[in-house]
Amino acid sequence: MVALNIVRFRIKPGREEHFIAAHRGRRLGARGFRGGSLIKTGERSYCIVGEWSSHDKMVEARPKMIEILDTFRDDLEDLGAGLGVTDPVSGEVIIKLPGALKPRPKKTRAKPRRRRPK
Repeated sequence: MVALNIVRFRIKPGREEHFIAAHRGRRLGARGFRGGSLIKTGERSYCIVGEWSSHDKMVEARPKMIEILDTFRDDLEDLGAGLGVTDPVSGEVIIKLPGALKPRPKKTRAKPRRRRPK
């Protein structure tokens, strides 16, 4: 069953470019990783969403994810409330919501054919 992981970060002032560069062009190289997105959610606030072929594959990849985290850990600000520098959550997809329907192409009237004079 497909799984997602979401991690929230707050970046120290002046460290956003380094944080973004640490993700640009990065390949996780983990089996089961389908891809993900880095999302800016506010001022110095970011979130990463990763999609996995299964929860087990995601769990197997945690050491690789932590290895990448260590390359930009100094860019991260403590989130407070005992969270530390990350706020991770993950789980299996229960329902995949459909996207918008594709618009139907407009029907065009065919132009009447002109008859050629005989």
